[in-house]
Amino acid sequence: MITHSVFFKLIHKKGSDAEALFLSKAAALSSIPGVGNFQLLEEVSPKNSFDFGLSMEFPDQSTYDAYNTHPEHVAFVQQVWLNEVAEFQEIDHIPFSQ
Repeated sequence: MITHSVFFKLIHKKGSDAEALFLSKAAALSSIPGVGNFQLLEEVSPKNSFDFGLSMEFPDQSTYDAYNTHPEHVAFVQQVWLNEVAEFQEIDHIPFSQ
């Protein structure tokens, strides 16, 4: 199981229509095949500058790779993400086993 998470700050004003539209487009990523346990998150910690996050799970690397190259994901990144995200931190993780 791979958990893909990314936390970000938008260029848009908090509470704006542009912010809401971005979040709606981001939520649509949940319909891409293989995406599991999708969550749109609001950051509440004062320890970082991010406002929102996305988290999703994939059963294996090949499913995650298919998501990354899926036309809907690629279009979102190229047409929306790169134009509207001011800063972000992406973390992909698997359960630790000894």
